[in-house]
Amino acid sequence: MQLSHYTSKFEPQNFPITIVCDNITNAPNIGSIFRTADAFGVEKLIFCGGDIAFGRKSSKTSRATEKYVTHQFTQDTLQTITELKAAGQYIVALEITAESQSINAVKFPKNHSIALIVGAENFGISDAVLELADSIIHINMFGENSSMNVVQATSICLYEMTKQLLGT
Repeated sequence: MQLSHYTSKFEPQNFPITIVCDNITNAPNIGSIFRTADAFGVEKLIFCGGDIAFGRKSSKTSRATEKYVTHQFTQDTLQTITELKAAGQYIVALEITAESQSINAVKFPKNHSIALIVGAENFGISDAVLELADSIIHINMFGENSSMNVVQATSICLYEMTKQLLGT
């Protein structure tokens, strides 16, 4: 028998992960990132950029998770990452670069807060922000396309991170 949202057996868990969204402006993606953050017990969401608005389309997709997922909106991604790094967060950028490592090959720090940077739908993460990253990771792609939707990529990354943090 299928379990409902109210009868599932999942134990709530929080992880010291902050997702930093670098200029993600697509309303359904914003809403889906809220749901994903809730599903993986993420500590905080930070949306960076000037044209980010949480509205009706985002709210519909988020299914009210914006009401209890801690979040904030800032203008400048570079300043936000600089502040997180100064506060001692381990900075992980999810981007395909010449130096990026496959997510399967990376060991995430277990006793450290992590800031996961995910990039804009069309432009990815800026080079200036990538330079501040402690680790740049990518998801191996096996098809013709070299990218996937930011929410799908974030979900895959959070699955691997939380799996490692739980020690499974």
